[in-house]
Amino acid sequence: MFDCVYLVEILTPKRASLDESQRRMKSFGERYRKIFDSGFGASIPDNPMGQPRYSLLEAIEFCDLPIHPQRTVMNLNTFHSKKELDGVLQGASDLGLKYLLVVRGDGGPLLPKLEPESIGSKKSVATSIDLLRYINTEYSDAFITGCAFNQYNPIAFESDRLVQKIDAGAKFVITQPVLGKDPNVDLLKNFNIPVVIEAWMSEKVDLLLKSVRREGDERVEGYDPVKNLDILHDAYSENSVYLSMLSFEKDWKKILPRYFPSTPE
Repeated sequence: MFDCVYLVEILTPKRASLDESQRRMKSFGERYRKIFDSGFGASIPDNPMGQPRYSLLEAIEFCDLPIHPQRTVMNLNTFHSKKELDGVLQGASDLGLKYLLVVRGDGGPLLPKLEPESIGSKKSVATSIDLLRYINTEYSDAFITGCAFNQYNPIAFESDRLVQKIDAGAKFVITQPVLGKDPNVDLLKNFNIPVVIEAWMSEKVDLLLKSVRREGDERVEGYDPVKNLDILHDAYSENSVYLSMLSFEKDWKKILPRYFPSTPE
């Protein structure tokens, strides 16, 4: 589905003073260009961990960045006002962005909550399924939407949720960080939907466990992100890989076995 082997996670800057924002935006722009110059795609989270950050649209305008519609995944969650949500969707459509990863999000006291009735839901809390259905109804010709799959949840529960997400219009799936060949991830082949495998590229396993809401896992003992990536390439050779927590300071040619730069070095 994606015109690249790797999708690299990159965070937009936190909101700050003008001088600090300019410095952070410069760094973001350099990292953004490195991703695409390397022949990879980018996935941009939406206010992760409930921290207010600049949107991808703001960063593109601020840094005058090129658009790569076939290799960009803009994340979008339910922690926006309805007005802000529609503004982001319309702005993304105007720029020609195509791929959205729709998730419920972390939320936090500094972020608004999307009113469920504003997107046609009768639930007490807006869910990713509600947001998927809204986007695929109101912006049906503008975007290709995807969803998350948490293989650490009880598999019957998560599989049922995935069926609902697909019914709401999801056209691709991105897993949580995968530790070696995972039987729950293997089950995704039964859903006939493109799957992106997430690889945790940091040795900070405490953050990994926190991200998947687990207190412990024997598979993280002595965790080596590069060796794990090799295992994932062998086990899921036909899948694109989502690289989270990838260091921009390291030499990617030495740690990414499928490094194919698209421009001369």
